[in-house]
Amino acid sequence: MPTAADPAAALPLTLDLEDFKGDFSFDALFGGLVDELLPEYRGEDDAAPAPPPPPPVLGAAPPVFPAVDELLGLFKHSCKELVDLRRQIDKRLQNLKKEVAVQDTKHRKTLGELEKGVDGLFDSFARLDSRISSVGQTAAKIGDHLQSAESQRETASQTIDLIKYLMEFNSTPGDLMELSPLFSDDSRVAEAASIAQKLRSFAEEDVGRHGVASAVGSANASRGLEVAVANLQEYCNELENRLLARFDAASQRRELSTMAECAKILSQFNRGTSAMQHYVATRPMFIDVEIMNTDIQVVLGDEGLQADSSYIADGLSTLYKEIADTVRKEATTITAVFPSPNEVMAILVQRVLEQRVTTILDRILIKPSLASLPPLEEGGLLQYLRILAIAYDKTKELAKDLQSIGCGDLDIEGLIESIYVAHKDEYTEFEQASLRQLYQAKMAELKAEAKQHYESTGSIGRAKGASLTTSPQQLISVTVVTEFVRWNEEAIARCTLLFSQPTTVAANVRSIFACVLDQVSQYLTEGIDRARDSLNEAANMREKYSIGSSVSRRVAQAAANAAEAAATAGESSFRSFMIAVQRCASSVAILQQYFSNTISRLLLPVDGAHPSACEDMGSAVSVVEAAAHKGLLQCIDTVMSEVERLLSSEQKATDYRTPDDGAAPDHRPTNACIRIVAYLSRVLEVAFNALEGLNKQSFLTELGNRLHKGLLNHWQKFTFSPSGGLRLKRDITEYGDFVRSFNAPSIDEKFELLGIVANVFIVAPESLASLFEGTPSIRKDALRFIQLRDDYKSAKIASMLNNITAE
Repeated sequence: MPTAADPAAALPLTLDLEDFKGDFSFDALFGGLVDELLPEYRGEDDAAPAPPPPPPVLGAAPPVFPAVDELLGLFKHSCKELVDLRRQIDKRLQNLKKEVAVQDTKHRKTLGELEKGVDGLFDSFARLDSRISSVGQTAAKIGDHLQSAESQRETASQTIDLIKYLMEFNSTPGDLMELSPLFSDDSRVAEAASIAQKLRSFAEEDVGRHGVASAVGSANASRGLEVAVANLQEYCNELENRLLARFDAASQRRELSTMAECAKILSQFNRGTSAMQHYVATRPMFIDVEIMNTDIQVVLGDEGLQADSSYIADGLSTLYKEIADTVRKEATTITAVFPSPNEVMAILVQRVLEQRVTTILDRILIKPSLASLPPLEEGGLLQYLRILAIAYDKTKELAKDLQSIGCGDLDIEGLIESIYVAHKDEYTEFEQASLRQLYQAKMAELKAEAKQHYESTGSIGRAKGASLTTSPQQLISVTVVTEFVRWNEEAIARCTLLFSQPTTVAANVRSIFACVLDQVSQYLTEGIDRARDSLNEAANMREKYSIGSSVSRRVAQAAANAAEAAATAGESSFRSFMIAVQRCASSVAILQQYFSNTISRLLLPVDGAHPSACEDMGSAVSVVEAAAHKGLLQCIDTVMSEVERLLSSEQKATDYRTPDDGAAPDHRPTNACIRIVAYLSRVLEVAFNALEGLNKQSFLTELGNRLHKGLLNHWQKFTFSPSGGLRLKRDITEYGDFVRSFNAPSIDEKFELLGIVANVFIVAPESLASLFEGTPSIRKDALRFIQLRDDYKSAKIASMLNNITAE
């Protein structure tokens, strides 16, 4: 502690343990110690005016830091206080450690005692649980024994009663008058029925065992129960009839509770089958003749079997709706009455389909004979097939409605199929026969129209020949082919409605599609053949009126007129054939589109079906293409015949060998060339429109080759002068410009070479060698044409040719 002589002795104790708790700050502690001694260092806001310094001692230097001694004393005093505080804290810590050690020892001792107590409790609980379990098991065994004893007692009591009742039934055969009151009391019918069924089951089983034992020679221990079996059977039959009578009476009064009571008791007799069947059989829809007649009237009306298919469809929809409503009402009653409503609904729905529905189907679906088809005036086979599809579709809808109402475990789809199986087995044959019948009728109609047209043409038409007066519409009609496809499409729709298995559908679809392939192929081929007949008759006319050269002028004029008529007929038949080919192509396109849109998707799911159908269609189309190809070749013959006629009649010898009169050469095409190009432009216009693709290219290429060859053969009949060569080249240019519209490069090249070959008539003899050297590809044709020069001999060109060929 400070003394009186110590400068800091007068300072109060400034430090306390509380100063070091909480948020301790050394700066705040230090500031609190020195603020009183150093007021000049306080902040500007709270600094007090500094006292005046003490007067200096004479002869001594003024101190640098006057408060140093006070501060040193303060700091020493503070250090002593801090040491004292540390000692106090250390002492307190020692005391706390001793207290914690004592308390920890007590706590550990207490925990040990608690653990021993808990272990003892667990042991007690385990012993208690084991005891409870043992007592429970013992109680359960006692309960089981008591329950078994009670059950045995009840069974023995019931057995005694059953033996007593059995003895009553086994007393006298056919005598049911001496039975206990139980079997005649109407209020105890349920109990009597239950006991009778038990007795009957026991007696029948005993008789059965007796029969087996007798067969092996065992003792006859059960002799006499045959009487009981007979009496019980008689009693059960009588009781069942009595309950059915009560059930019927309650049904007429709509007493559902009584009906339910009877049905519950009757369920003990053969699981209630007789009651279920009896209820279903007594429904008015199955026994009322008036309802059956009304059904037929609703579906067929006054027209009977001649009713329109749409009328029958509406009638079936109305009838089936009424049937579904009736079954729905019956389902409400059945659910309220019978303990097993699903079984009753199965019997009811089966009876509806097998009786009521089948009755009306037998009236509207009368299968015709394939040997004697019904006439189309009465609807033909198509009427039967349409009604079949309608009836099947409507019946399937009815089946869905009935299934939604409830039909138990009945296989309603299988039942529907069994109803229609007789019709579906021969469906494909009937569909094919119907399509053939429609086709034959259509062909007969077209022939009648053609005959009427032929007769309307009069004697002039007959003199020229029937085929020449046949219009293109009568040869091939796209509308007729569209009708064929429409028939087939309708048949395919019926097929997919009647069958669902992909394999069956594919097989039937392919058979039906084969019909339209045959029909279209036959119709188009016959149309093409009729168009070819026109071409043949025009060719016959040309041959008939060809004459020799030594005839009179009058005969020659008559022959020329006949040739003009034959040319007109040929041009007309050419146009008709091209239109027929165009319509044939359109018809095939319709068939192919139908195959892609409708047939393919039905065949693709089955392996091999689609490729086979493609082959069938390819074969059918190839037959048509073969006929069309023959006709196109005849068209080329017709065109070339007219070209040859124009060349022979219009081409003059002076066209290519003009006299050397000094006049300017004529650079116009010859009259024959003009006439031929005009003819070709006119007649081929229809070909350009009718043909397309490879057919068009092939036809024009063949025609171009024939024209080139014909012109070469024609020009070899003439002699050419230089001016005639120029005019020949002008003709070749005119022909070349025309055939360029063929878009056939090979033909263009041939006519270009012809233009070069024509130069052999124009150049001077001495320039021929250079012509061959410039274009060696024309050597073969040029060597033939060069002999047609009018100066071939005079200019000794033959010797020049020998030199050229030798080189």
